Amino acid sequence: MEISGEKIWLSRVSINDLDFICRIECDENLWYFEEYVESDENVVREEYIQRMEEKEKPTSYDFIVTAAVDKKKTPIGLAQVWNDSEYRKSWEIGFAILPEYEGKGYGSEAAKLLLQFAFEKLAAHKVIGMCNSNNTRSAALMEHLGMRREAIFKEELFWQNKWVD
Repeated sequence: MEISGEKIWLSRVSINDLDFICRIECDENLWYFEEYVESDENVVREEYIQRMEEKEKPTSYDFIVTAAVDKKKTPIGLAQVWNDSEYRKSWEIGFAILPEYEGKGYGSEAAKLLLQFAFEKLAAHKVIGMCNSNNTRSAALMEHLGMRREAIFKEELFWQNKWVD
């Protein structure tokens, strides 16, 4: 499955993408605002293999982000949507773009395509995005896309040895 945008393509993660996935998922700098980053590539690899094997009714969709102008299809990021609540038809989005490709609108378009996919293909009633309150760029991007701030989970994350919203 591939989703085309103006600047990027989203293509479902395959076995051939696992080295890239491990590199991106285990990069603490890329996930600076997260409370935990898996450092064991074998754990990451197994997790993605299990998700790829979900054929009947997937609970998550993982996509490689590629710049549309790149004929070699060099991966530049990861975009994901996963089921937050089946009963409520609620999905959550997340994405990461490699630092050398930031600031070009790729993350914004990836999030926009994920929202469109969730509502149109997954019949989502609601799509959420959550971020560390210190990650102001992520919060601004979500609001720019039309998502609205509905709640602040006070002291939800244990980040850099303190509780943050």
